[in-house]
Formats: sequence, structure tokens, C-alpha cells
Amino acid sequence: MRKLIFITGIITVFLILVFIPGKKWARGHVNYITAVDDHPLICINCHLYNSNSHLISKIVNRDYLSPINIAVSNDGKKLYVTAQDADKLFVIDVAEEKILNKIDVGHKPYGVIIDRPEKYAYVTNQWSDNVTVIDLAEMKVVDTLSTGNGPAGLSFSSDGSVLYVVNSYSNDLTVIDLAEGVEIKRLNTGNNPTGIQLSPNGKDLYITARRAIIVPYGEPMATELTLVDDESQRLRSFLPVESAYLMENIAFSPSGDLAFVTLIRPKNLLPTLQVERGWMMNHGFGVIEQNGDGRIIQLLIDEPQAYYPDPFDIVITKDGKKAFISSSGVNMISVIDIDSVRNLIAESTPEMLSLWANHLGVSSRYVMKRIPTGANPKGLTLSPDGKYLYVAEHLNDKIGIISTETLTRTGEINLSTSERVTVLRRGRQLLNNAGRTFQNQYSCYTCHPDEHEDGLVYNMASKDMGRNVTNTQSLREIGDTPPFKWNGKNQTVYKQDGMRFSTVLTRTEQFPYNDLDAISSYIMRGNPYPPNLQFNPDGILNEVQLRGKKIFERTKDNFGREIPVNNRCVTCHPAPYYTNRQPFDVSTLAVSDDSIVFDTPHLNNIYASPPYLHDGRAHTLEEIWTRYGRDDKHGVTGDMTKIELNEMIEYLKSLRGPAYESSKINIQNASMNH
Repeated sequence: MRKLIFITGIITVFLILVFIPGKKWARGHVNYITAVDDHPLICINCHLYNSNSHLISKIVNRDYLSPINIAVSNDGKKLYVTAQDADKLFVIDVAEEKILNKIDVGHKPYGVIIDRPEKYAYVTNQWSDNVTVIDLAEMKVVDTLSTGNGPAGLSFSSDGSVLYVVNSYSNDLTVIDLAEGVEIKRLNTGNNPTGIQLSPNGKDLYITARRAIIVPYGEPMATELTLVDDESQRLRSFLPVESAYLMENIAFSPSGDLAFVTLIRPKNLLPTLQVERGWMMNHGFGVIEQNGDGRIIQLLIDEPQAYYPDPFDIVITKDGKKAFISSSGVNMISVIDIDSVRNLIAESTPEMLSLWANHLGVSSRYVMKRIPTGANPKGLTLSPDGKYLYVAEHLNDKIGIISTETLTRTGEINLSTSERVTVLRRGRQLLNNAGRTFQNQYSCYTCHPDEHEDGLVYNMASKDMGRNVTNTQSLREIGDTPPFKWNGKNQTVYKQDGMRFSTVLTRTEQFPYNDLDAISSYIMRGNPYPPNLQFNPDGILNEVQLRGKKIFERTKDNFGREIPVNNRCVTCHPAPYYTNRQPFDVSTLAVSDDSIVFDTPHLNNIYASPPYLHDGRAHTLEEIWTRYGRDDKHGVTGDMTKIELNEMIEYLKSLRGPAYESSKINIQNASMNH
């Protein structure tokens, strides 16, 4: 009895001295992380799902496939599907709804195309900068073709002798002679191109772009369609599509008189308060007339109080009567009556067409039906007989099957043997879904395509309308770089995506806590940078980049004067994240800004994030110092020659993602040995 009383006393003292203060500390810690006071005290939500341990990650996560694009055989019996996260091409028997082959390709496969004799399949590998050539009789890889940076969409020339490959990261078009298997030409395109389509007459190639032309904030934006002459393989023209961006894919009517391109119409020049009025984002398609003066008419697929964000792909039936658009942000296919579109255009004056571009009610004139799909529908293709539409359900690991006659989802082909959805997978689904925004108006993807940024500047509706405009920041590998926002006011991703997200952006209730845990975990641990194959493919710096690195890390200027520690580039931007996570005044405030200091941004893959500075004022890296840093408060550069500045910028362009910077390859040592 005495022992029992003693043990009970010890436990009681422990509870009083340890457990109660410990719980109070834990409550305070969770309150700080989440910026609320009622988030459940469950440690695994952060410390398990967000662990840097490779072993723990293997246990709590699993590998997914993430199908993104589809091609179909001439007889309609087989589907060829690029599985982006598996680095494979899946060959599927349609009748049996089973996988026939899984063929290893490059890293992050994107597009797939089959030649007319159906002898070869060509797969673009966006993170390998090449095209995999697959012999379809042998079902094996027979060649690899080099391209530009970030190959995406593909098309054959009208005679089938040339393969055109759109390079999404280097903003150009690779022209490959298939007989020789080599690139023979490279042409400039719009910004961040992904889609390409040859016109039915075989004369013109149309290439889409996702990022807008960089203009000063306040000026109307435009994104360019690129036209290439197939016969001469030369640029024909650039067509600016005003007030639109994220043009992912394009399709032609069978008669060739109209081209249809998916697009988003952002209202970034207006305060984000306008979300309640439908003036934050609108989604739709552009109609490019091939006859006459080539007008570009924009129409919405949204409707009052319901939006269909992130249109990705578009296909048109052989009879030219229907178009199908995948709305990735709401897991929906919109069916468009093309004859109704023609009639609307024919009866509308130019003034009316301008009105329709922002009119939420006009979609009732031509949207025939909405068809639900699995998570995040992306690429589409029609069966040769036109009876079925196949949908790559990107975050569902399935191919949805839709009847084009009944306009219903009639079946699915499951590419995976497991239905388990991990926390990170759930987070990725949430990031790509608009379900938590006001009337489903936009998803995180809308402003952060591919977990990156859209290159636009927004008026985030601060206390004074029109002040403190901000440049969108990347979401890639930011888990270890708090605080967040340009002013650093959000100490964690939980606050950024929870309380702040619902208050400032979604205008709805915030995520349920389980969902908030999931999306925060994915943002912190689930979205790596692409390899910097354009400027630093192997981690070994060239001579120019090495000289730039020395300038970046210098402690004295060209006159031998000591540079103050806090004004050295490397002080604020140390590897591997190239940020010290501290706020500084670098003399970049605009007259429309409040008097604040800015959180030091990370510089990983900085070449892919124009425009620069907190308000996007600098259109290039050079402008940071040649136009907006002349007072030497944003690093000392006034003593540099033009060549020295260029060398430092070449070094900045070579910076890679933190996972690469922390890898076994030591850039400095490898470069010096080289």
C-alpha cells in the first residue's frame, strides 16, 4: 500500500510539474504555428507528414502515377498515356480496360504522339530535355532525341517528316528531322509554351503560351500565340491575346475556319475584394477566326455564382458540333455547342463581343452540359469513331471514359492497384482544386501553375486600395524558408494557407483542419524544383559563372573598400535556399508602398521567375541593379563593369533547387576541378 501511495504521488507530481506545463507549452506552440487557438494538439500533423527523413517519408507516403496526356491508336483499341510521376508511358487495352505495357521514359513525361503508320510513339520528357522514341511493335525505347529546355507539346509536319517540340522552359520550338533524328532548327515562341496544333490545311502551326508578356503594373496584359509556317519552318507571327493567360492547349474545327484555345482572364489590376463580384478570375476559351482579319474572340465557360477554373485541354468532334474542355480546378468537363458559338459571334457587334468576354450569363447560350470527372482532369482525346472521350484524371490515377452521345461518364480505367490517398496526395488535390474559394472561382494552381508562380502582380486589397501591389511568389520547396509573404507577416505555411487565405483570398470559411494539415504538408514537402538543365545541367559551373560566383561572394569592391557585411549578396542569400530568412530594407519601396521591410526571397531557379522585386517592377535580373538599385543599398554593384554585372547574373541563373544544391555534387569543388 505504501508503494502504491508513493508511485501515485510520483505520478501526480509528474503531472503537475511536467504534463500540465508541457501541455500549456504545446498549446502555445500549435497556436503560433497555426495562428488560431483551436487547432487539435496532434503532433504527427507536422512532425510526421513534414519530416525530412527519407525513411519516414517512405513509410507515410506512396508513389503515384499522375497521368497527364493521352494518345489513341488508329483503330481505337489502345491508349498511350504519359504518367508524369512514374516516368513511364502506359499502353492500355481499351476493351479489356487493362494495362498492356509500362515503358520507362525520361523524367516527368508530358506529351505523347503516334506517327501515322503507327510505328513509333514519341514522348516529351519535361525534366530531361529530350524526347523518347518507342518502337510500338517491340514496345521498347529505340532512340532519344535532344530538345530545348522543358519539352511539352508535340506535332508532326504535314508530310510527317518533321517533329515539332514545344520547349516550355526555354520558350522556343525545336524542329527535328526524323530521318536524321537531330534538331535542325529552333524558333522563338511566346512565354512558357505548352500546346501545339497543326491547322487542318497543313499550313500553320499554332503554339500556345501560359505566361503573359511582362508589362508595367497598370498596363493591360496579353499572352502570345505563336504562328509557324510549316512549309518554310519559319515564324509567321505572334498573336497577342489581350487580358488572358494560361493558354494551355488549342484545337481546330474540322473545317479549319476556327481555332479554339483554353484561357484564363485574370483581373489582377483590380483589388482582390472584387472576388465576390466575379472579378478575380474568369475562365473560358478564345476563338481565333482563320478567315477575314483573324479576330480573336473570348468567351467564358463560367456562369453566375459558379466557376469552372483552370481549363486545360480542348478537343473537337469530327463533325465539328461539340467541343470538350477539361476544367481541372473543379473536376468537370464542359461541353460546348459550336454551332451556338458561331451564331453568337455572327449576330454580335464588336462592342457586344467585348462585353461577352466578361459576361457570366452568356455561357448559357453554348454550354450544353457539365460532366463530373475524377480528381484534376487534364489531357483529353477522342476515340477514332468519335463515340468516346478519354480523360486523364491527373490526381486520380485513372482514365475516365465519357460517352459523347449521352454526355455521361460511363466507365474508368484504373492505372493503379491501390486506392490509398496519403496526406501529401490529399494536399496536392486540394491545391489544384477550387472547392474552398468563393463560388469555386479559382484554385491555388490558377496563380501557382505547377506549384510555381504566374508572373503577375496583384492588388491584394490592403487597407488603402491600390497600394502595396505584390508579385506572385513560387511555392516550390518553401517549407524551410519561413516567414512568408513579401513582408514576412505569416510565420508559417499554416497561417498562410489557413486564416490569411480565407480572409484575404477565398472569402469563405477556411480549410477544415485535416485539409489544412494536408495542403500545408504538401506545400512544405511535396513540390520540388525542376532541374536547372538550361543554365546548370550537371552542377559544374562554367568559367563565366565561376567569375560571377566570386563577385556574388565578394567582401570588397573593385576599389578595395570593405563591403558592409549586411550589404553583401551572400550574407542575405546563402546556400542552399539562398535566403537568410531575415527582413531588410534594400531601398526598393515604391511610392505606392507602405514603409515596410521585405523578407529576403530565395533565389533557387531564379531564372524562371520574372518579373522581379516585390512588385514585379524589374522585368529582368539586370534591371534590379541597372534601373532600381543604383544607390548600392541592394548589394554593392555601382563599381562593377557591365561585364562583371553580366557574369554575376549568369551565376544567379545557374542556381538550382535546394535538393540539388545539397546533393553529393559540390558545385564549387567540382567546378574548380573542372
